[in-house]
Amino acid sequence: MATKFDVIVIGAGPAGYHAAIRAAQLGLKTACIDKWINKQGKPAFGGTCLNVGCIPSKALLDASHKYSQAKNEFDEIGIKISGLKIDVPTMIARKDKVVENLTKGVAGLLKSNGVTTFEGSARLNAGRKVEVTTHDGTVEMLEADNIIIATGSNPVAIPPCPLTPNLIVDSSGALEFTAVPKRLGVIGAGVIGLELGSVWLRLGAEVIVLEALEEFLPMADQQVSKDSAKLFKQQGMDVRLGARVTGTSIKGKKVTVTYADAEGEKQEVFDQLIVAVGRRPFTENLLAADSGVILDERGFIHVNDLCSTDAPGIFAVGDVVRGPMLAHKGMEEGVMVAERIAGHKPMVNYDCVPSVIYTHPEIAWVGKTEQELKASGDDYNVGMFPLAVSGRAQASNDTAGMIKVLADAATDRILGVHMIGGHASEMISEAVIAMEFGSSAEDIGLTMFAHPTLSEGFHEAALAVAGHAIHIANRKRKK
Repeated sequence: MATKFDVIVIGAGPAGYHAAIRAAQLGLKTACIDKWINKQGKPAFGGTCLNVGCIPSKALLDASHKYSQAKNEFDEIGIKISGLKIDVPTMIARKDKVVENLTKGVAGLLKSNGVTTFEGSARLNAGRKVEVTTHDGTVEMLEADNIIIATGSNPVAIPPCPLTPNLIVDSSGALEFTAVPKRLGVIGAGVIGLELGSVWLRLGAEVIVLEALEEFLPMADQQVSKDSAKLFKQQGMDVRLGARVTGTSIKGKKVTVTYADAEGEKQEVFDQLIVAVGRRPFTENLLAADSGVILDERGFIHVNDLCSTDAPGIFAVGDVVRGPMLAHKGMEEGVMVAERIAGHKPMVNYDCVPSVIYTHPEIAWVGKTEQELKASGDDYNVGMFPLAVSGRAQASNDTAGMIKVLADAATDRILGVHMIGGHASEMISEAVIAMEFGSSAEDIGLTMFAHPTLSEGFHEAALAVAGHAIHIANRKRKK
């Protein structure tokens, strides 16, 4: 006989554990199932984000940035260092400790909120019944009035680059290097490729990024893409666009990559190669044929705007459904579904999902890009502020980047905000809040910002929309 719950959540990544905790907080009898096994061979909650994604990559990005600053920037501000070196094993060990602390924290949160956890694989059968196979092979049947699927995503593999331990690796393997490669190849100039390439570039590797697309960061505002490409080049990252990888071969401890570009076939030899060409939804062995859940042509679970699948009482959230594969987007979907199950009426505003690339300078945006507004025929105004004239940026010796505000020409409502600069990942939240409340550029211009701060750049960019900026020569630009 199946054990009955009000809600069963499949997956304990950001989308799943948020859904499970919120459902339990709302008084629903909740179970959460997760199959993750960490590098120590033990079950661990938190999914890709905490185990091999957002958190460990940011630990390495932060450590490598500090090293790069000490090596290349401290002398300029009067801090003299001799004998500087990087201890990669210690850096990796600290990253692992951060991951351990946070995954244990998620387990503790689930327990303290009364969520029943199961460690193993789940299969959704007809009638909202879930078959759980634990890691020791025990099989248990659960059922619930509501099922929330939050199984996340996996790195995309490509046939020309079969993974080979410590030589050809995916994003997870790139977090485990024990030494700095002299020559590192990265396939894919997306968020993951740029972030991981930045880590090892800062630590001394020669980094070559091969990107099949002809355009750099096409999902970002074109001006942001153009400016950030220049900054990566200045840092020494060799990004080659229109480079389609056709094969790899391994000889000894070297990887030879064959690729084709506009000039024909070429080869490069690397010490290690990272494959970072994107992620795909994970539904392997998840759905029985009679589960009622339908996948779309790309393998995502089909849902509506409220994350309901085609099967009554079954929902799906996070990377396994449409939309950007972002932890925070999945978190909000998980909470929304839990609250709607409990009878509340929240919605996720998909027009206000922020995106961040945690390189340095950071790249962040929310809302429409300028090319999207042009394509849709919208009339808009533009305000920009270069961080080079920011007092705080100059004082911090971190002046690269800019802030750009796009506003409707008729209503002045903010349509999009785009940033390159130090702490852009933190500043973009101001823009998200403004857009969530339907703010105009004038509203931001009338808001008092602390001085000196980088956030003043957002204030100035908003003022520049109407040609009222104080610290730059105003060149109001209108479509």
